[in-house]
Amino acid sequence: MIKISNRVILQDSEIEWQFIRASGAGGQHINKVSTAAQLIFNIHTSSLPEEYQQKLLVLRDHRITQSGKIIIKCQQSRSQDSNRQTALEQFIALVQSVMHTQKKRIATKASRNSQRKRMDSKTQRGQVKQLRQKKFD
Repeated sequence: MIKISNRVILQDSEIEWQFIRASGAGGQHINKVSTAAQLIFNIHTSSLPEEYQQKLLVLRDHRITQSGKIIIKCQQSRSQDSNRQTALEQFIALVQSVMHTQKKRIATKASRNSQRKRMDSKTQRGQVKQLRQKKFD
């Protein structure tokens, strides 16, 4: 059981795991063992609530494919179990990120004092630049 929140719990069978060889530099050991973990989760066939599915499909993230699968690859550690745990944490964080709704921004106006200070600093800067110029008669 994978606990996303108090309301949302996923079954372990909904996540598919693949263990592959990690890319990058390494010695002879890297060619023999498959320590990188790849988590594959199909959004369409999952037991996630409909609102979560829709928000995940709309989300622009490189880990979500066009076909609606979340693919997270982790190869940070030399341990397969550690990589598996890290990938699972990233998956949970991704699903939890769509649960939070952004606060609507209220447009504000700059105060008169801040506008005056800005214009004064621009005037002062212009005067400094004007003093640098050579004056010809």
